[in-house]
This record gives sequence, C-alpha cells and structure tokens, in this order.
Amino acid sequence: MFNSRKVAVITLLGTLAFVSNGFLPSPIDKMLIGIQALCFSLAALLVSKGGAVYASFVTGVLLSVLRTGFFPFSLLFSLFYGLLIEGLFYFFKVRKAECVKSRRLILLLTVATGITGVVSMYLTTMLCILPMIPAMYFAIIVVAVLNGVVAGYLTVMIWNKYLSQFFS
Repeated sequence: MFNSRKVAVITLLGTLAFVSNGFLPSPIDKMLIGIQALCFSLAALLVSKGGAVYASFVTGVLLSVLRTGFFPFSLLFSLFYGLLIEGLFYFFKVRKAECVKSRRLILLLTVATGITGVVSMYLTTMLCILPMIPAMYFAIIVVAVLNGVVAGYLTVMIWNKYLSQFFS
C-alpha cells in the first residue's frame, strides 16, 4: 500500500517523467516517451494499485502548468497513459512473487506506447492542434514503440536487480 517512502519515490518518478519531455517541443516529446514509460512502469511496480496513475497525474499536472495552452490535453493524455499501463499490468499478469515477467512487461510497454501515440496523434490532428504530416507521425509511432521496448527492458533490469529488494 502507500507509505511515505513509496509516495516520495512515485512523486519523484512523476517529476522525472515531466522533466524528461516537458521542455521539448510538441512533436519531439512524443518520440522520447521512453523515460516516461520507465517511470510509470516502475511506479506501477512500487504500488500494485494506482502507482502508474499517481505518477502520471503528477506528470500531467506539471505539464499543464508548463503548457497552459494544452491544459486539458496534457493532463488527459498523461492520465490515459498511466491508466493504460496500470490496466495492462493486470491484463498481462506481469508481476510474480519476487520478480517481473520480462517479456510480458516489454510487450506491455510497447503496446501502451503505441496505443498512446496513435490516440494522441489522432486527437491532435482531428482537433487541428497539429497539422497532418504522415511521415512525421509514422516516425513518431516507430520511435515510440522502440522507446517502449527499451523502457520495458530497463524496467525489468532496474526492478529485478535493484528496487525489488527495497520495496517488496
């Protein structure tokens, strides 16, 4: 459950996710979603119910303060990503007693980044927030999926080797 150490670490993970892409211009920040995926998945492992959602909420609030013009979208997309990771954690049954199932976690983050990328691109182009440039959006999807694979691999390594013994 939640204790002060876990809340502090999850808040730091949400802040790190914000810092990793909060200061990048809009199309580029979608490509560099790997650090956000890593932070949200580690938060989901720290607290089995609501960790990724809490970290994504922190990220979304900070992004909304920084980018006031995109206020509802920054918060909603961030929460959507956290909820998607949290839901897929249960669907893929990633967590074992002492460690995580690495292939399932990598697949989970790949699927979550792909879905989030497609949904955010679709909505931003349909609402005329960003122009429709198919080559750029294809590059965003490919790089985002690769970020999901790398983030999944790093999450497994960091959790199994370092964090599981401190937070289990």
